[in-house]
Amino acid sequence: MPTGKLLLMTSIPAIGFNYRHSRGLEWVLASILNLALLAIVLCGLPWYFKSGLGLLALCCYIQRGDAYRTGCAITWLGDGSWRVQHGDASDRMASLQSFRDLGACICLRLRENNGSITNLLLTYDNSDADTRRRLRMRLAVRLLTKPVV
Repeated sequence: MPTGKLLLMTSIPAIGFNYRHSRGLEWVLASILNLALLAIVLCGLPWYFKSGLGLLALCCYIQRGDAYRTGCAITWLGDGSWRVQHGDASDRMASLQSFRDLGACICLRLRENNGSITNLLLTYDNSDADTRRRLRMRLAVRLLTKPVV
């Protein structure tokens, strides 16, 4: 029987999970890189422009990959703050900047206390379904009670 009151999930004071990069996303990005390199090779530019563009695409891919190679532990505390524990044993507090629920995926954007941005993509191959379900429920409650700015 609905009471009209907002049910806050008090049974789950904190949600914690280990984050690692998605292998599926890595395959997709590698395929996109290969298509970009193929397009560069087949275009009509001189060889020095082709080599520069190819190196630029490869550097962007490598730089993006290095940022997500190390895993981290994420905890959403009961008071609404987030804790990010990086692979180098640094422990930083963070705040939720934005989130998107994309069906089977959840995108989280966290701003750490030092100003750096941490983007997380939770998919079927790097998080379990129960963690994603609990996150969806708490994010929906947060959206109803306090909009993300």
